[in-house]
Order: sequence, then structure tokens, then C-alpha cells
Amino acid sequence: MNIQDLIRPTVKALKPYSSARDEYQGSSNDMVFLDANENPFENGVNRYPDPQQRTVKYLLSEIKGIPQENILLGNGSDEVLDLIYRAFCEPNQDNIITLPPTYGMYNVLANINAIEVKSVQLDENFQPKVETILDIANSNSKLLFICSPNNPTGNSFESKSIERLVKEFNGIVVIDEAYIDFSNKISWASRLGDFSNLIVTQTLSKAYGMAGIRLGICFASEEIISVLNRIKPPYNVNELTQQKAIVQLEQNELTQKQVQAILSERDALIHKLSEISFVSNIYPSDANFVLAKVDDATKRYNQLIKKGIVIRNRTNQPGCENCLRFTIGTPEENKILIDTLKSI
Repeated sequence: MNIQDLIRPTVKALKPYSSARDEYQGSSNDMVFLDANENPFENGVNRYPDPQQRTVKYLLSEIKGIPQENILLGNGSDEVLDLIYRAFCEPNQDNIITLPPTYGMYNVLANINAIEVKSVQLDENFQPKVETILDIANSNSKLLFICSPNNPTGNSFESKSIERLVKEFNGIVVIDEAYIDFSNKISWASRLGDFSNLIVTQTLSKAYGMAGIRLGICFASEEIISVLNRIKPPYNVNELTQQKAIVQLEQNELTQKQVQAILSERDALIHKLSEISFVSNIYPSDANFVLAKVDDATKRYNQLIKKGIVIRNRTNQPGCENCLRFTIGTPEENKILIDTLKSI
């Protein structure tokens, strides 16, 4: 596959904006910066941030085993996804394919960018219908979004299905791995060298506990990363976000301990949910949440809200009738949830 054939002509012809810090690379020690019209009085954030987030990428490269040249960072995963749309999808002409029930921002971003959405609902086991997906794709199908582990169902997709889709889909395949750190599955980022059309997105919002700083991660070939760098805002990841990310990534062992604690609590919560009279099914989860089928999702959701407990009612999602999604909390929060469920 020739990736250049998938890039929008306007993007290929674009001369990217070159920021002051892009033009200068090297140590800032003892340098006098009079190039970017900044306030010169030091307060920790008076200078523009590193537009390429080199320290953050270095740490991510060490942890994930992915070269820095294959990493792009964004203001949350939503910015990363939006950049992918703008790089490869021509408004009012191209389409993308989603696999509902899935993350709702794929559709929102498609609507913002004037891109048609083709949807192929997951089967009864929440697995992709590979043949249908490949049949529905046409010459204008530029992106295929695969969320695995999937939100809101929590399950991972079968590797053989994903591999076939990446091999046979004649566009870019985006595998959203926001919850991969809670799974024992190997990240598809390890297969970047095998597939030129593969993009893998991850985040610091979930396992790394950094939802408040908004830092999304994109892994792809150098060719795709260079395209996305061409259109990203020059300083899209602010200095405070980079500083917080560096601190968190430097204590990766703590993150892994927290992940193990969440997984232990997930198992305990699943066991306790199975004892609730109005819970009829609990779906397998590779994430930090559990999807459960109940007798009346809207009724139970409202009862929990009145008790001060906020969950997600997924009953309006395809294949998720009367389903509630429970995020794994602290042991104390999970006990409150179970005690409340028993009381209602």
C-alpha cells in the first residue's frame, strides 16, 4: 500500500508552520532566546514548550519499546484522532468505518470533518464481522476504527480478525488501545513494522491516572508520523502537561502497581455483581470497567444517581440494551457501589 495515495492533496501540498523552537534544536543551557516574542521573566512557563515533546517521547519509547520517530503526542487522544481525519479524509467525499457499540468520538469527529460514517455492528459476542466490514468498504473508505479492548463492552477483539482487517482493508486502520494497559494482550504497536497502514493510539488518561492533563499517544510509521506532524498545531502539548507526564512516566513501577490493584478490584467487583438479583449477565472485561446487563438500566441508573453514584447507562448503544457500565474504583468506592446495589 502506498500511504502517499491516501493523503489528502491539500495536506501533501501544505508547507507546515515552523515554530521558533522547531528551528532551534540543542541544549537551552546558557542560551539567550530572543526569537519567540516571549515574556523574558522566568516563572516556569514563560517560554513556549518543546513542540516535539522530546523528553516525554524518550520516556515513552523506553517504556513501550517503540522508537521516538514512531511517536506523536496530542492534546488528548481526541486531538490525535482529529489529526488523522484531517490528514487522510477529504470532506464530503470520503468515509470511515466504525464498529458499534464503540467510542462515540469517532462519529462526532466524522461529523465535524464532514465525513460519511459506515457502521458495522459487532456480532453477538462483541467481535468484528470481518467479511461484512471488507464488503462495505469502497474506494473512498479511508479509515477503519478498531477499539480493542473495546469501549463500552470491555472485551478485546480476536487477533486473527484484526490482522486480516489490517492486511485487507485498503486504507488506514486505527487501533484504539486506550485500555491496553489493563489487558494481557500484546499491543499492536509491536506490529508497526509489519503494516504500513497501521496506526495505534494510546493515552495517559486511564492506567497512568493522568486524565486531567490530556495527553494522547499515536504510534505509527515514520511516514505517517511525518504527515501528522505537518498539520498538528506547533505547541499542541503545553508545558505543564509535559512536566506532569514526565513525573508520572518516571515512576512507571507505581503505575503498574495501581494497574494490578485495579485488576484485583475488577475481579472482586465482578464476583459481587453476580450476586445482585437484577444483574443477568456480566461481560468479560480486559479494561478498567465492567459492562453488566440488568433488568431495567434506566431505572437502576436513576436509582444510583439519587444515591450519589454516577455510572454510565449504555442501553441506547447497539447491542447493549439494559446494560450499565461500571468503572473500577477504589476498594471503598466499590464497596459503596455494591452495598447500594443490594439496597435498591
